[in-house]
Amino acid sequence: MGTEIERLVRADGTHNISIIGLKEPEDTIDVAGFETADVVIDFTSPEIVMNDIRTIAKAGKNMVVGTTGWQEHLPEVEKIVRDSGIGLIYGQNFSIGANIFFRAVANATKLFSAFKEYDVSGFEIHHAGKKDSPSGTALRTAQEILQNSKIKTTLQTARLDRKIRPEELHFASVRGGVNPGFHKVIFDSSADEVSISHSAHNRQGFARGAILAAEFIHGKKGLFIFDDVLKAHGIK
Repeated sequence: MGTEIERLVRADGTHNISIIGLKEPEDTIDVAGFETADVVIDFTSPEIVMNDIRTIAKAGKNMVVGTTGWQEHLPEVEKIVRDSGIGLIYGQNFSIGANIFFRAVANATKLFSAFKEYDVSGFEIHHAGKKDSPSGTALRTAQEILQNSKIKTTLQTARLDRKIRPEELHFASVRGGVNPGFHKVIFDSSADEVSISHSAHNRQGFARGAILAAEFIHGKKGLFIFDDVLKAHGIK
């Protein structure tokens, strides 16, 4: 992700890169290096990201956090943002297409849940190097279904050695190969099936979204999500 963001920034010529950090857990952030930066973009790993947020907030720099797998620490992040007076934007997926996919899933769920003969499930595929499972995008997709369904109330992401209950939503994960991200939701009945999917061809969409998020968060204070970027572009 860092390499792709760097490539797009240099190709566009609108912004400058102050510093490119390192991602290993034992690395130390070069605070002096990003002293001239307006916004710091973090795509590291769940093991590193909280320390990065604390360090960058202490330096008074606004942040884009594209790392996933840390949301259980959200209350702490809210406090850090509030106490430091910075702006921070995060998201489970920074792809514009993926975020429109979330909206499509939400709307489809509202429609299909009006008819009890339709069941809904989903799955996702990611490359072998991805560290979190299910993906942040899968969890966001499942959240859209649960919030808009009249039937589904509970998420199951693990293996089921029993019959699934009607109120349970099963969202499975597969890891292997080099797939940058594929998510599919299936609305199925005895009569027909309707599916909605998002397939990332590469990391370009995520990188472009992160740059948009950096432009959005520049000069702002408070905690934001990527939906706020869509709203700023007229998508309600």
